[in-house]
Amino acid sequence: MSGQLCWLPKFRADGQLILHLRLEPYHPWKPYTNYPGLCVPDYPIPGGSKGWATSQKLLQAGWTIISTKQAQVFNKPLAA
Repeated sequence: MSGQLCWLPKFRADGQLILHLRLEPYHPWKPYTNYPGLCVPDYPIPGGSKGWATSQKLLQAGWTIISTKQAQVFNKPLAA
């Protein structure tokens, strides 16, 4: 199985980035913790990036990394 990963804010107003995943390009981005079968424990480094260990695992498995800017552009809701 392969999918896409990117670093997005944990909360919309918060600047802290955490790993987000999606299994298909048309799926919404979800925090890596929503996929317990895919994520691995974070490294015990104070202030370390949330999801870094998981991102390394998934990149080695052939997942594609998407830039934060690109993911945010395509993740905006369509105007009515």
